[in-house]
Amino acid sequence: MIQTISDDDFRKLTNFIKAEYGITLQEKRQLVTSRLSSLVSEQGFNDFGPFVNNLLKERNPQKMELVLNRLTTNYTFFMRETEHFDFFTKVIMPELVRKYQKKKSIAIWSAGCSSGEEPYNLTMCIKEFLGLQASQWDTRILATDISQQALAKAKKGIYEVPDTVPAIWRKKYFKKIEGSRYAVTPDVRNNVIFQTFNLMDPIKFRTKFDVIFCRNVMIYFDQPTKDALVRRFYDVTNPGGYLMISHSENLSKDAPYVTVAPSTFQKK
Repeated sequence: MIQTISDDDFRKLTNFIKAEYGITLQEKRQLVTSRLSSLVSEQGFNDFGPFVNNLLKERNPQKMELVLNRLTTNYTFFMRETEHFDFFTKVIMPELVRKYQKKKSIAIWSAGCSSGEEPYNLTMCIKEFLGLQASQWDTRILATDISQQALAKAKKGIYEVPDTVPAIWRKKYFKKIEGSRYAVTPDVRNNVIFQTFNLMDPIKFRTKFDVIFCRNVMIYFDQPTKDALVRRFYDVTNPGGYLMISHSENLSKDAPYVTVAPSTFQKK
């Protein structure tokens, strides 16, 4: 049964989620009530009022994650928006290999990695490009998400692999477990460092990045929140580095990056 939420409780809840996580839900009252009603009951509350008050008072990370998982979609798959992987392999990788021929180190960030397909997919692209030289390079990818649940699945690296994955990749980079379930090989899994991170927080990683993938994440943010995040991305992008976003997203006209391909931007 879908419960109703008072104007005051809806405002308190959505303002808190916006402030802490950047997610804009002020115009999505029906979505909030329909997706959270069952959670309200599961946690032993009769209506939204005590549920919201308890949530904001406790600020329990596990309970907040349950709320965020209901309100957002951790949906991703291998070879999603293949044009990005083509550009990465044909344009970006040759540039980076030339640039870092001496130090043999590349810094890539999968921001909002969800269940891990994207950073593993990038690892496969890198290994295909570098071939026998792959072991000589440090290509470890930082993969972050706010959801512990999504990261737990990502770390396991077990998936149903779609037909969009080339057959030769399926043989090289996956090990069949049972039925249609496969595990990514250890060399692929070990190339990705998973970490919990809230994109609303200051970005203080030890390195700057040559490529940042942040796809299908900013769809939840309003324009000022997107603009602020893009500026933070820009500040931690190496000169000549790239930002890739989803084809369903866009940057402001005054964004600091230069557009070089569909949904692909460069720090000149």
